[in-house]
Amino acid sequence: MLDEKDKQILRLLQRNARISNTELAEHVNLSPTPCIRRVKRLEEKSYINGYVAKLDTKKLGLEICAFVFVQLERNRVENADRFESAIQALPEVIDCFVLAGGHDYMLRVVAKNLLSFEKFTKEKLANIQEIAKIETTISLNQVKGTNEFPVA
Repeated sequence: MLDEKDKQILRLLQRNARISNTELAEHVNLSPTPCIRRVKRLEEKSYINGYVAKLDTKKLGLEICAFVFVQLERNRVENADRFESAIQALPEVIDCFVLAGGHDYMLRVVAKNLLSFEKFTKEKLANIQEIAKIETTISLNQVKGTNEFPVA
C-alpha cells in the first residue's frame, strides 16, 4: 500500500527521473537515507519499472505518427501469440494495445515520412499472416503527450 510520501515520490520521479536523491528527499520532507530506501522499495515492488529519456521525434526525423488498427484473421490464442511475437520485432511499432470491440489491436507507429510508412505497412506489417484487416489513422499534431500517470 502506498502512503502519501510514496505517492509524492512517484509524482516527482515521473516529472524528473534524474532528480538527485538529496533534492527528492527535500521535496518530500525526508532525509536522504529513508528517501532512497523508499525509492528502492518502489522499484522492488514494480511501482517503478524503469527510467527513460523522452526524445523529440521531430529532431530524430520521425515526422509520421500513425495509429494502426488491426483485426486478426481468427482471434485465437495461437494467432494472437504469433502476431504479438512478430510485432515485438518491428522497431517502428512504439506501442501495441490489445483492444475490445471492432479491432483486436491498436499500434502506435512512427516513420520518417509517408513513403517510409507505406513501405513499413506493405513490406512488414502486411506480411504478418495472422492479420485480416488493417486500418490506419495518421496523426496531424500532438496536442498533449505525457508519461505521467495520475497518482492519487
